[in-house]
Amino acid sequence: MKKYHLLLALLLLLCATTSARKRTLYAVGFYNQENLFDTCHDEGKNDYEYLPAKGWNSENYISKLKNMSRALADMGTSELPGVGCAFIGLAEVENDRVLNDLVSQPALRARGMKFCHVEGPDKRGIDCALLYNSKLFKVKTVKLVPYVQELAKDSAFYTRGFLTVCGKMGHQQVAVIVCHWPSRFSGSFYRESGARQTKAVKDSLLRMNPNMKVFVMGDMNDDPTNKSMFEVLRAKPEISEVGAGDMYNPWYNILVKDGKGTLYYKGAWNLFDQIVMTPNLLTKAKKNDWMFWKPEVQRMDYLIQQDGPYQGAPLRTKAGGKWLHGYSDHLPVVVYLK
Repeated sequence: MKKYHLLLALLLLLCATTSARKRTLYAVGFYNQENLFDTCHDEGKNDYEYLPAKGWNSENYISKLKNMSRALADMGTSELPGVGCAFIGLAEVENDRVLNDLVSQPALRARGMKFCHVEGPDKRGIDCALLYNSKLFKVKTVKLVPYVQELAKDSAFYTRGFLTVCGKMGHQQVAVIVCHWPSRFSGSFYRESGARQTKAVKDSLLRMNPNMKVFVMGDMNDDPTNKSMFEVLRAKPEISEVGAGDMYNPWYNILVKDGKGTLYYKGAWNLFDQIVMTPNLLTKAKKNDWMFWKPEVQRMDYLIQQDGPYQGAPLRTKAGGKWLHGYSDHLPVVVYLK
């Protein structure tokens, strides 16, 4: 009987150890939703392209919600099947109504996904948001830091700010800054301005708590090699190059060396969708801390156009005026931590 009890105790200890080991693996992600609008006009917003009069009807909206929830639920499951991401930054979501409809989809409802969102001033009405699994990430504060125009001539032009969410993942304090920097219809100066302001937010978080693990994620509308990312935000491609005040950018070599990206334009890949991190995510201060492990561009087959002139590119919602009932013109990205 004693041997039986000893064996049972050892088995329980093994299960508990294995469970604890599993809980030290996390995934965090980012995904541009490509115009996730509802079918109603929002006063003061230029959302007319996504109204029933322009073909954006309930059928298309429901199809989009189903598709995006499927992709979001699948993010991170190559390493964490049935679990996925602790949190996912989003770009191009219209409002709280859309986000409520999104997390109500069965694939996300099953995970208990919730969201953080602050209505922003973008003239089209597209905002950033953060989806999170409340079992894995505990939200403490949510703030939208406005994008401030640096040139007087632009003072009347309002664009997307920096959604800043602080919380706890496991036993560690985490902050995430979700960005959608100005598009390439604007000059590089405006994305460099976005990088300066993002860096200021990041630096202020670290002054308040030097141990805070800070992620900057978003659709930067620039590649890792561009000045905004490499010089202004100081997001370095090699861990050995990361110093105080810098960030680590694991996506640089994925684009430059591997030739992989998240956005396909004029026959070439860009990697606008990035997750970069502060140096304290590259080492473990304590044995049971988690740290950066690896990045992954999410290339599920169903996200890719399988035929036609856009074969091999992301399968988007519409192209050339034709509804494709796809997903997004961007691919999602994930960073694993363990």
